[in-house]
Amino acid sequence: MPRPTKPQTEPTAQQAKDAAYARLAEDLIADPATPKALRELAANPRVSVRRAGLPDPGGKCIVYWMQRAERGRDNHALDCAIALGNALGLPVVAYFAAISNFPHANLRHYVFLNQGLPDIEEDCAARGVGFVMRRAPDCDHLEFFADAHAAMVVGDENPMREPERWRVQIAESLRIPFWTVDADVVVPSKLLGKAQFSAGVARPRLYRALPEYLQPFDNPHAEVAWKMPRGLRRDDVHADITAGWKDFDRSVGPVSAWHGGHHAAMARLERFTGKMLSDYVGRRNHPELDGTSAMSPYLHYGHIGPQTIALAVDNAAKANPRLQPARDSYFNELIAWRELSINFVRYQPDYDNPGCADNWARATIAEHDRDRRDVLYTREQMEAGKTYDELWNAAQMQMVRHGWMHNFLRMYWGKKIVEWTPDAATALDIMIWLNDRYFLDGRDPNGYSGCAWAALGKFDRAWGSRPVFGKRRYMSGASTAKKFDAKAYMDMVQGLPEMTRG
Repeated sequence: MPRPTKPQTEPTAQQAKDAAYARLAEDLIADPATPKALRELAANPRVSVRRAGLPDPGGKCIVYWMQRAERGRDNHALDCAIALGNALGLPVVAYFAAISNFPHANLRHYVFLNQGLPDIEEDCAARGVGFVMRRAPDCDHLEFFADAHAAMVVGDENPMREPERWRVQIAESLRIPFWTVDADVVVPSKLLGKAQFSAGVARPRLYRALPEYLQPFDNPHAEVAWKMPRGLRRDDVHADITAGWKDFDRSVGPVSAWHGGHHAAMARLERFTGKMLSDYVGRRNHPELDGTSAMSPYLHYGHIGPQTIALAVDNAAKANPRLQPARDSYFNELIAWRELSINFVRYQPDYDNPGCADNWARATIAEHDRDRRDVLYTREQMEAGKTYDELWNAAQMQMVRHGWMHNFLRMYWGKKIVEWTPDAATALDIMIWLNDRYFLDGRDPNGYSGCAWAALGKFDRAWGSRPVFGKRRYMSGASTAKKFDAKAYMDMVQGLPEMTRG
């Protein structure tokens, strides 16, 4: 009698795309007309061949369309473009489009982004690569590719919904090859293959791949230097990229304590590994202290990549074995949890709505969503930090004034929103709205996975049942405040400057 077979599940939309891109790469590699260097690059797990074919023989350069990895060094996507250019005897130009309507972005975000543009121009020039920034309304991608006479285009991977839609549209519209490169993870995202249930499941899979992928960057130099063609339009990277944008959101002002760019990120990393790593284990969970790397805003904009950070931390631990516990603890945040979040957004289309909840969480939410709340606050009251909870109010004001919040308090911040809203969907909606509006590192996979953890129990387990939360984890103000010097933290936030308006 035949053994029963396990029912086959349909591949997700992302898995289907991964398979289609793999077939395009296989066909390109099998084509005898494909140069050896291109076959080797197309076989790299970081590369997705989105539009196949050979480079345009009449093309005059390789264009690197920079969007997620906004840096001129330690950038796998730029390295790929340079390798292609060197193999084909062509120069390379990096292109960045400063659009005026990036979803949920405002002046705070754009000032930080803007500060990083001169670093990109400088670092690209040092490698013989051109850099052209075009700002809205004159930043049509296809127009630039045509103006530059691109032989092919290399872009960044980005799992977020809207940037991924742009890449699909570009692949459908271009008539030259288009590859994307997974430049902002240590382990290529496609290697995990599907959505991971928890950090405990993803961690060993990611760590097994580290010996192969946690390797120093070569930062190759372009053998043919790019010279800007006469008449090619470009905008000034030192100027305000938002100037003249009439409908742009200027209601959230920049944060003076932060300065964007690769050079500022590297300076912070050097300080962290050189002076702070030895105390990381003891200080990392103390929001009142400067004990974390504070890399998340730079990671969000791609001003630095996780591989650069991981290598610096790993090298510090190799030089001083007493730093190994700090290295291991930090890798858990930088690699296990961050890349789990990217996996979550990549393979879960409902990453920003309750549809992403696991079955156990859906059941307990359905059972307790109508439980009576002791107090309800509006979004406006929470935005202004006007609740009965002084610790929560301080965390909210750190978000508003500083554009950042310690991760331990982000967890508490989210859990209280669950407690103060009528249902899980409303809680998640308010969390994401505040997260995207005020955090420099908002609008990011880490933020969406954190909100889903707080509101929906994502990546967590079932706990003992209680009103409102059901089996989702609960965090009390009393127990949270005992884990660090809450008064010192609230005094620190009180001293932060008020938010400016643009």
